[in-house]
Amino acid sequence: MKANRKDDYTDMLDLAHHVSKTHPQMPMEKRAAQFSPFAALTGYAGEIGEKARLTEKRALLEEDRKAELEWEYQALLRGLGNGEHPMISLTYFVPDEKKDGGAYVTVRGNVKKIDISRKRIVFMDGREVGMDLVYDMKAE
Repeated sequence: MKANRKDDYTDMLDLAHHVSKTHPQMPMEKRAAQFSPFAALTGYAGEIGEKARLTEKRALLEEDRKAELEWEYQALLRGLGNGEHPMISLTYFVPDEKKDGGAYVTVRGNVKKIDISRKRIVFMDGREVGMDLVYDMKAE
């Protein structure tokens, strides 16, 4: 039983909280910062996350696949020549900026033009895709 023990501190329960007259109180934001975790290796977690991020290797197109794409380009050029803006679904490779590989992205949209000199497909909304990055293209 703890009844009359000196180390009980019950005599302090009703006392007012001490406020120093010479030292101003620390703002709550700075007080909370004292208890934030310490990161001895700054940036280490980001590096580990970057290494763990998966990228795909770019697939080499076989000759029959290249021929199919060439046929699709010709059909697209015919449609554009007739004043149309064909709707296509385009899968292309986006190289990763930080490491080898990249990702395949599929977009849909109406084609505005094919810029032969720059080898780019330009969509009506301003997006551009390099023709050398195209993996698959389907007219819709």
